[in-house]
Parts: sequence; C-alpha cells; structure tokens
Amino acid sequence: MLIQIEGVLTADQVIDFRRRLSEAAWVDGKVTAGAQSAQAKHNLQIPEDAPVARELGEIILGALGRHETFVSAALPLRVFPPLFNRYDVGMGFDTHVDNSIRFAGPVRYRTDVSATLFLSDPDDYEGGELIVEDSYGEHAVKLPAGDLVLYPASSLHRVAPITSGSRWASFFWMQSMVREDARRALLFDMDNAIRALSTQVGQADPSVVALAGAYHNLIRMWAEV
Repeated sequence: MLIQIEGVLTADQVIDFRRRLSEAAWVDGKVTAGAQSAQAKHNLQIPEDAPVARELGEIILGALGRHETFVSAALPLRVFPPLFNRYDVGMGFDTHVDNSIRFAGPVRYRTDVSATLFLSDPDDYEGGELIVEDSYGEHAVKLPAGDLVLYPASSLHRVAPITSGSRWASFFWMQSMVREDARRALLFDMDNAIRALSTQVGQADPSVVALAGAYHNLIRMWAEV
C-alpha cells in the first residue's frame, strides 16, 4: 500500500526546516545504513543525535499525530525519530530493503511502514524520484515539499540519481499495531468507507455503527500492543 499524505508541513514550516538544516553539519549517509544498504547508499545526512534533528523531528511527530489520514493508514504503535537526508548531483540510493529492526537508544522498532517527507519541491531538482516496487510494478514518487508518502518497509525501493539541483527530505519508520500490509490496507479502505458513509447518513445510522463495530473488532483481532 503506497499512500500520499498532503500538507503534513506548511509552506512556512518547510522554509524554516530548510533554513535550519542548511546551517547544520551534514555527514555521509552510510552512518545509518546496514551492511547491504551501505554499498548502495550515496547521500548526506544530519547526525541522529544532532539537536536540530531532534527538534525538527518533534515538530514532524506532532504534525503526524494530528493527521487523521496518517493515523488511519499507518496505525502507528511507535514512530522512529525522524532523520534528515540530502541528495546532491550524482547521488542516489540503489535498490534495497530497509532494515527490519531499528534502534533509537535502548528502544527497538520493527519497521513495518517506511515514510519519506519531502522538503524540496519537484522543480528544485531533476531525478531523485523515490521508486517503490510491488507486485504491480514500479511506482515513481516525487511530491511537493511538505507532503509525505507511506509504503511498506518490506518493499524493494531506490532513489534515482540526482542530475541537477538538490533533494532534501525527512525519512523514518513506523512499527504498526497491525503488522501485515494487506491487513492495514483493508482497514484503511474500511475506515475511509465508514467516514464517507457517515457524511451521507450520519454517524448514528445503524449501518455506520455496524461497520464501525466491525472495523474495531478487526483491529482487536489483529493489533499487537
């Protein structure tokens, strides 16, 4: 399931993020890569423990917590503290799968869902598409600054080489309450249908109540909390 979430950050927030990140020290992005990914990864990154990364990450987490579409799609149990990367000309990230387990201090995160929050507009750079593979083929993603894409962390994916400009983004992972992508997709579709129906007939309509009950019972059946 690949889902675009619009307007996680406002235009003013993106400008502030870019200003603050431009003043920070960038390091080789291989510092957070696993053994296989390190061979494929060619970018720059803000160190995980940099104060600016923590401060901006908290802003992102606050925005996500207020975003109904994100909560419905990811059903997050834990969200890994957001990281920040940059791809300049000639940089890219060859095909890889994200590490299954990430550590933030003593806390372990199972990476069920991957996220990229774009901090550069598509006109700012050439190349740099996030390309996600699934059973239907390849999907190239290049979103406006402030928008987010969610996709299964188990997916093969890559970042196409930059041919001009620079691509800045935040990236992170979620451990979902519902481990399997197919089940999360079903629940997301069901939640959207319930919302649409409730606007037509009202939340107290028996059909809405019954569907909402089925939705929550499925979560009870599948959730790991």
